Amino acid sequence: MACISQLPDAAKRLQGKVAMITGGARGLGECMARLFCQHGAKVVIADIRDQLGQAVQDSIGTELATYVHCDVTKETDVENAVNIAIYKYGKLDIMVNNAVLIDEAKPSILDNDVTEFERVVSVNLTGPFLGTKHAAKVMIPAKKGSIIMVGSVCSSIGGVATHAYTSSKHAVVGLTKNTAAELGKFGIRVNGLSPYFISNALAREFFKLDDDGCSSVYSNLKGVALQEEDVAQAALYLASDESKYVSGHNLAVDGGFTTINPIFGLFSKS
Repeated sequence: MACISQLPDAAKRLQGKVAMITGGARGLGECMARLFCQHGAKVVIADIRDQLGQAVQDSIGTELATYVHCDVTKETDVENAVNIAIYKYGKLDIMVNNAVLIDEAKPSILDNDVTEFERVVSVNLTGPFLGTKHAAKVMIPAKKGSIIMVGSVCSSIGGVATHAYTSSKHAVVGLTKNTAAELGKFGIRVNGLSPYFISNALAREFFKLDDDGCSSVYSNLKGVALQEEDVAQAALYLASDESKYVSGHNLAVDGGFTTINPIFGLFSKS
């Protein structure tokens, strides 16, 4: 990706805000980091991929971005990353719990290993729990903040991905709703963001798809393919003051995929 383009200050929707994005060294997290910085935010990129994270930081520019090594399953790492944000920028306005792990596709539960299941849940659920906990610790005194949980269409339906991944993403919606209920009294908003299939490295690797395979993935909304930038724009909305009265919501960016049954009904595929 190229360095971020410049916008006039009046168009910058996150001007003066500080954000942290876990899993920000590549893919959707990197895309969000770049877009947030383009809109005036200072961003802490938290990831375990040090070389990639440093490269993203340097590409954006160290005046806007800071990379920090952070394993989201380790509370000390998450706390340290938040502390670095506070030390360097003085506050934390936005927390994006984006780090994700998906296990090998094994359709039969009999073939699923409990150790692998727990590893996925540790990243995909415990990670957002820890990110929310330590973001809330610094947002509560400030009486404001936006926390975004990155889910999936697997947050609301079954049969798309593995047992571990689907279970963890369903659970993230519960965590979103519960923390929104608690933190609202402090002016802190908590929302989910659940995209459909994005043709990025993670999805291609999991589904074993090439370009032709990606282009043939079912979409209810014809004529457009979901891109990382589309999801990043939705995250920008949830992070900005434009969504100041939106909390406890799971925003599906899925072209209507989770709304319909494409096999049965008046509008079923012929």
